[in-house]
Amino acid sequence: MINFNYETDFKVDAEEVIGSWVSQVIDNEGYKLEEINYVFCDDAYLHKLNVEFLNHDTLTDIISFDYTVGKLIQGDIFISVERVADNALDFSTVFKDELNRVIIHGVLHYCGYKDKTDAEAKEMRLKENYYLSVLSDML
Repeated sequence: MINFNYETDFKVDAEEVIGSWVSQVIDNEGYKLEEINYVFCDDAYLHKLNVEFLNHDTLTDIISFDYTVGKLIQGDIFISVERVADNALDFSTVFKDELNRVIIHGVLHYCGYKDKTDAEAKEMRLKENYYLSVLSDML
């Protein structure tokens, strides 16, 4: 089950399509979906979580709490829509595209992908791009 929660006035367009897409990605990666809770918030909300739980005094676009056991995906993904909007400007892309990239980025972490090294980051970006093309076909 995919749940969309909001701590700001923002709302995701096409929640049902996005939920189906995320489920499909998880299946394609050989995992099974238990539950993912997306929480869309502002910078202040996410910054507080970053300080409190990760001891990082920085702004970020996403924080994911992974409760996956084996191949059963569970987790909470917090996304700052303010940070995503700023990143979209910085990367010269459309807000919705950047948002969808962040949405699937968290899921790919749950599926075992890392992005700490250059090689890992490259593989993560390739997966993101592939799955963004799948979403494009669904919309």
